Amino acid sequence: QVQVVESGGGLVQPEGSLRLSCAASRSISTLISMGWYRQFPGKERDMVAVFGSGGRMDVADSVKGRFTISKDNAKNTVYLHMNSLKPEDTAVYYCNAKYWLTETIMSDAWGQGTQVTVQG
Repeated sequence: QVQVVESGGGLVQPEGSLRLSCAASRSISTLISMGWYRQFPGKERDMVAVFGSGGRMDVADSVKGRFTISKDNAKNTVYLHMNSLKPEDTAVYYCNAKYWLTETIMSDAWGQGTQVTVQG
């Protein structure tokens, strides 16, 4: 029903910047939420920055002041702008979209993930 695809990851030196993009298969205006998560090796997936209903934002303390989230409804795309990157930011970054499968059942769509490596 909803599919998302991430892009923009890569290798960057400390203090560098990257912009990740997440393109959805349909309009993102009616989604419950859409945003970014990351997973470190051997650890659970953690929320990074998410748009909720009504445009509210939830940003993890670990990235506040360095990462910002934005969206372009016309392009069905959400972005993660990552600045002042640190080696500790190295992870696989995933896009997630939550939507109503039925009137009462919520569902999730996850992207394939994009690797961000901060090293140098």
